[in-house]
Amino acid sequence: MAARKRRRGRRRNRGRFGLLYKLLSTLLILAAILTGCIVFFRANEIVVTGQSRYTAEEIIAATGVEQGQNLFRLDKATIVRQVSAQLPYIDTISIHRKFPDTLLITVTESKPVAVLEYDGAWWLMDARCKILEQGDSTLTKGRAILLGLTPLSPAVGSTLAVEEEQAKKLSALQELLDQMDAQGLTGHITEFIDLTSESEIRFGYDATLTVEVPLYSSDFALQVRRLNGALTELQERNGTVTGTLTLPAEGNRAWLTTQRWMPETQLPTWESLPEESAPVESAPQETTPTEGAESSAAPEESAPAESVTPMEPTQIGD
Repeated sequence: MAARKRRRGRRRNRGRFGLLYKLLSTLLILAAILTGCIVFFRANEIVVTGQSRYTAEEIIAATGVEQGQNLFRLDKATIVRQVSAQLPYIDTISIHRKFPDTLLITVTESKPVAVLEYDGAWWLMDARCKILEQGDSTLTKGRAILLGLTPLSPAVGSTLAVEEEQAKKLSALQELLDQMDAQGLTGHITEFIDLTSESEIRFGYDATLTVEVPLYSSDFALQVRRLNGALTELQERNGTVTGTLTLPAEGNRAWLTTQRWMPETQLPTWESLPEESAPVESAPQETTPTEGAESSAAPEESAPAESVTPMEPTQIGD
C-alpha cells in the first residue's frame, strides 16, 4: 500500500514538472521572438508614394521616424497626427511595415474647396473642412467663399471649429462636402457656399447655377446622387444649366427656377471661372407653383421653370 502511494506521488510530481517545463519553454520562445523583433526589423528604408506638394524628405521628417528605428515600436496614430499638423496639404496618410526593414508611407493631397474670412485674414480649407493655409484676399481667387459660419480660433492644420450654436451647420456642411468629394464634384463648387439660412445649404455650381440642399438632410449621399441625376437630365435637355436647382428633403423631384439665387453679401471680384464660362441666360419656360423656394429676386421672377426626376422612386425609397 505504501509503495503504491509513493508511485502515485512520483507520477503527480512528474506531471507538475512537465507542466512547469512546458510553461518555461513557451516563455523562452516568446522572449526569443520578442528579442528578435527588437534586434531585427528596423526601418533601414523609408519609401514615400502618392501625390503631394511636399517632397519625400519633408514627409519623412514630419513623421519623426529615424533610420534604424524599430518597426514594431512605431505609433502609427501619432505619426499621422504629426504629419497632418505639420504638412496641412496632406489629406490622408497610410503607414505599412514591409518586413524585414522597410516602412511604406502613402499619401494623398488635400484639394482646396473654399475660403472664409476671419479677423482680417482669409483661411483656405478642403472638403473635410481642414484649414490648409492662411493668407490675404488672393486666396479667394477662383474659390468659393464660405458664408454663415464664424471660425473659433482657426489654425492651419486643424479642422474648422465653430461655436456650439453653429456646430450642426458645420457638421451638415462636412457631410455634404464629403459626399461630393467621394463623387468627384467638389471641383464644380464655385463662388460661394452659403449657410446663412436655417433650412438650406446653398452653393454655386460651375458659375451658372445655384444648388439648394436641405440643411439637415438625413442622407447627404442620396442628395448628391439626386444632384448628379438632375444635372444629367437637365444637361441632356438644355445643355448649360442656369438658375436655381432645389433638391427636396423628401420625394424624388428636384426643381429648377430660371432666376438664380445669389447671396446678399458682396463677394470678391475675382472671377471663379474664365470669361468664356460666364452664365448664359436661359429662355423662360412654362411655370408651375412650388413651395418654400427662397430667392433674392422678386417673387414674380422666381417661379419654377421645370421639374426633374433625378432618380427612379424605387431607388430612393419613395
